[in-house]
Amino acid sequence: MKRTVDLPCHPPPVVGFADRYAGGFVDGFHTHDRAQLSLFLAGTVAVSTKSESFTLRPGQALWLPAGTFHQANCRTDLTFQVIYVDPDLSGANLPCRVFEASTLLRGLVEEIISMRFDFTMDERMRSITHLLLHEIARAPQIAGRLLFPSDRRLLRVCEAIAAKPGDRRDIEHWAREAGMARRSFTRLFQIEMGMGFSAWRRRVRAIEAASRIAAGQSVAEVAFDLGYDSAGSFSSMFHKTFGMAPSSLRSMRPSALRL
Repeated sequence: MKRTVDLPCHPPPVVGFADRYAGGFVDGFHTHDRAQLSLFLAGTVAVSTKSESFTLRPGQALWLPAGTFHQANCRTDLTFQVIYVDPDLSGANLPCRVFEASTLLRGLVEEIISMRFDFTMDERMRSITHLLLHEIARAPQIAGRLLFPSDRRLLRVCEAIAAKPGDRRDIEHWAREAGMARRSFTRLFQIEMGMGFSAWRRRVRAIEAASRIAAGQSVAEVAFDLGYDSAGSFSSMFHKTFGMAPSSLRSMRPSALRL
């Protein structure tokens, strides 16, 4: 469905506001007529599209092109700012991306929000919008991005695993769930995803773990929830994926994690 209730009837080409969601709130699948920039100030949220899933923490931003179906699952209380950009504006057709919000980008977002909904799109506002889009385009992608396959059989499996990352059932089970022989399943998975099934599942668990630890869960609790026999084996996986111990996550900048 179209989500236009959060905008005035005749908004200028770029508008924004600040908002809060309670932990546990799920904003079901929807889309906007405009491109959307969300800047997260506090809390942790998982955002899913039809082909990707993103886990975001404070200091990070998410850009979604106009017409992108997506849903948000708030892991904790969430404070954020959102900017909607008319897709007809030059440079507004960027692909989905997760990135660290630069100081300049945060200032531009604040300035757009301060204008509320009643302003003229003059030369100054066009310059601000152009610079905002340039900052989005130049920002490097960061960890927290999870790709999904296009094949419906594999997609069904991947969605089930992403919903329950701690599920310990083996590849034989998931091949049967896809209605495929194991060999065919693993071959197609490698072709579709550019990585093996086990590597993709580790990535799911690593991203989920980073989100939970950043939200305040203990390493031992996260390890148990994600199906690991011990905190040691979980920490080994996390270190192999991110190059650091999971306990280091709370004292680092959100942008430092890279896959």
